[in-house]
Amino acid sequence: MTDATTQTVRRTLQGRVVSDKMQKTVTVLVERKVKHPVIGKIMTRSKKYHAHVEGMETASGDLVQIEECAPISKTKAWRVAKVIEKARAI
Repeated sequence: MTDATTQTVRRTLQGRVVSDKMQKTVTVLVERKVKHPVIGKIMTRSKKYHAHVEGMETASGDLVQIEECAPISKTKAWRVAKVIEKARAI
């Protein structure tokens, strides 16, 4: 097997777009549920990622899937893979 035939498995996350004010960049909020090691309570942990978006229409409130990629800038190492659900218009 050569390196050209092996395909890298990219990490994917699912989150909600919270900001689309930058050019070609969106901020995606990813939430995950974790169990507290001592108490046992289920808690919500969240983290924001800057993701590169080009050629897709994404707006604040959209549910998107992002995948890891080579660093694009100082803060961007993720790209939007697909829009899962569009935000509802008010």
